[in-house]
Amino acid sequence: MAGGYKMIKIDLVTGFLGSGKTTFIKQYAKYLLKQGLKICILENDYGAVNVDMMLLGDLLSDKCNLEMVIGGDKDCRIRRFKTKLIAMGMDKYDRVIIEPSGVFDVDEFYDALYEEPLCNWYEIGNVFSIVDSTLNLENDDIKYVVASEVATSGRVIISKFGANTNLNDIKTKLDNALGSIGCNRKIDDIIFAKDLNKLDDNDFKVLIHSLYNDATFVKRRIDDFTSLFFMNKNIDENKIRKIINILFNDDTYGNVIRIKGFYYSENSWYEVNACKNEITISKISRGQNVIIVIGINLNEEKINLLF
Repeated sequence: MAGGYKMIKIDLVTGFLGSGKTTFIKQYAKYLLKQGLKICILENDYGAVNVDMMLLGDLLSDKCNLEMVIGGDKDCRIRRFKTKLIAMGMDKYDRVIIEPSGVFDVDEFYDALYEEPLCNWYEIGNVFSIVDSTLNLENDDIKYVVASEVATSGRVIISKFGANTNLNDIKTKLDNALGSIGCNRKIDDIIFAKDLNKLDDNDFKVLIHSLYNDATFVKRRIDDFTSLFFMNKNIDENKIRKIINILFNDDTYGNVIRIKGFYYSENSWYEVNACKNEITISKISRGQNVIIVIGINLNEEKINLLF
């Protein structure tokens, strides 16, 4: 940076819907804070309600700030993203972590940072791609999103990794996905597999040097993904489990990929996080009365009747 100021390192954490980006970022941020760094986490999402930002709230301190960018159309979102980074550049952070939507065009990140004045203030540190080991890549849109995020990452981190996970099968699946978008990159040398909740300082001493990659691939448009927001609904655990079960098992509602949010019941807040193969409902200290349904070609009218 001009005038003797040091460049701000900026990390991007990509990952398809429900892969575990927020879980990873919480652990990563705690590691950076233990190193005495001043950091900021920027949530760059499409929707007007960002559940993940609320889940990061316990990190807030004089050394850690949370910011958010929301937008409608692509041009508006990119403009707001650049404006936010310019404003943040004045705050002298040591490191900035970007968590985008689960359906993200990685070129939005690179293009913004190669333009002035951001190219004079920020330098790319690491690009991580979190990949759910259980994710089905048969859908072409999902395969494209995952492959495009993996293509330029410096490290592919396998989430929901357990004793029965076959790492070779995952590597083959991702290599095939990369090939489907015209990318000849192989991921053998950049894959990292461990339960995200068990990452420790020794892991992050390795991950902090992941960097990023200049791999190219054939781009195509993705516009079928939709987010539906249901606010201030009368929900308890039995009702939300029933709704989740219906949405994931009845194709007439559309291809539902993820359900997340909060509800208030019996004087307590609860967090909901569900994918097709996993449902987590846990008590938390605070929340916002909203459930978000994310998927492809969703039947909004029919889903609304469930709530």
